[in-house]
Amino acid sequence: MRILAIISLFLFAMQAQAQVIPVSVEQRDGKWTLIRDGQPYFINGGGGQTYMDKLVDIGGNSIRTWGTENAQEILDEAHSKGLTVMLGLWVQHERHGFNYDDTIAIRKQLEGFRKEVMRYKDHPALLLWGVGNEVDLNYSNTKVWDAVQDIAKMIHELDPNHPTSAVTAGLDKNEVELILEKAPDIDIYGVNTYGDIGNVHKNIRSFGWNGPYMITEWGVNGHWECPKTDFGVPIEQNSHQKAVSFFERYAFISDDSDYCIGSFAFLWGFKQETTSTWYGLFTSNGSSGEAVDALQRRWGSEPSNRAPQLFSLKINNKAPAESVYLTASMMSEATVDVTDPDGDKLKYSWSIVPESTDIKSGGDAESAPDAISGSIKKFKDGKLEFRVPKIEGPYRLFLFVYDEKGHAGTANFPFYVLPRSKDEEQARGIEFKKRELDIPPQY
Repeated sequence: MRILAIISLFLFAMQAQAQVIPVSVEQRDGKWTLIRDGQPYFINGGGGQTYMDKLVDIGGNSIRTWGTENAQEILDEAHSKGLTVMLGLWVQHERHGFNYDDTIAIRKQLEGFRKEVMRYKDHPALLLWGVGNEVDLNYSNTKVWDAVQDIAKMIHELDPNHPTSAVTAGLDKNEVELILEKAPDIDIYGVNTYGDIGNVHKNIRSFGWNGPYMITEWGVNGHWECPKTDFGVPIEQNSHQKAVSFFERYAFISDDSDYCIGSFAFLWGFKQETTSTWYGLFTSNGSSGEAVDALQRRWGSEPSNRAPQLFSLKINNKAPAESVYLTASMMSEATVDVTDPDGDKLKYSWSIVPESTDIKSGGDAESAPDAISGSIKKFKDGKLEFRVPKIEGPYRLFLFVYDEKGHAGTANFPFYVLPRSKDEEQARGIEFKKRELDIPPQY
């Protein structure tokens, strides 16, 4: 049976490779349109390569990768589910040590991509090529755009059936001009944008780009562009606020359909970036949040069952923007305002985690801090009692609210732990002594 399965998979892959579906971008009556197999194709995509069934269920039609790792399996799975793929070629970054004055290294990179293009160019799930991602982030050597041009030109020579794109970190006039000047074989401009998405439609044309563009990453406010506490940590939106952001910001994509050919919501998956919940549309256990419901509505249908709506999380009746300080080892209280639109039974999961110190840029891999054990004491009637950590510093109280249908609401609350004063230390000692004598402590 195993041999038959391997042969079937091999035959499916061979058949898929032989059925290239041509894709192009055309301007018709002043409107840029992506054409796939002769039909207009507007991208409603997810940035990531997981949970493809869920993407199909809510009306999505495409996924995006940033490189070609496991590309064959991803393309095959996407094709089996009726999805297309923006296949990324990971152009090396100067900020990671690549030298764009090193002609030998540049040539090796180009030749490596040539092999990848030949390997995947005829796959029917292939929609377009993503030539690099945010190579302009923290860079100084603009020769990277010469390398991007060489790659895009090579793709056009080998693959006449799929357009090329380049993706920048946000939208900057200088990068638009450099791509126009140095990389004329780029067909579609890709913009990764978050809080600034509302300015893209006007800026991209005023900066000189009059061709088609995509929003290749979009969603919630980035950790670099949101309010911070007065102890210096960013305040994350809760899952309901994120859903509102997705629903409202999609209008900036759909309303500019003369030039914008679609988008990829970020992140169609889960990752640690600043926190474990900031960008992922899913939790680590695969539960989808309210933002996925918002995307489904924007893509044309109503969810059959909706995620919990988590409106607020407070500590001592204060909001995160009030910069809450707590005293080490003391008891404190949190309250939550959450409901389930379908009346599903809800399950709550709480934890306290030190503020991450492994903060990177550009989505580079980060390690997640471990939760503090023994901090969560009692949760009843929407109120949580928790023990404040004993070591000074910044922390976050995390809440996950799960229904029984694979959905979750999320929120976290940043707070700062201060050491106890001598009087508090003395009072604490008296309290413990009373407990040892079985005398109820007085509060």
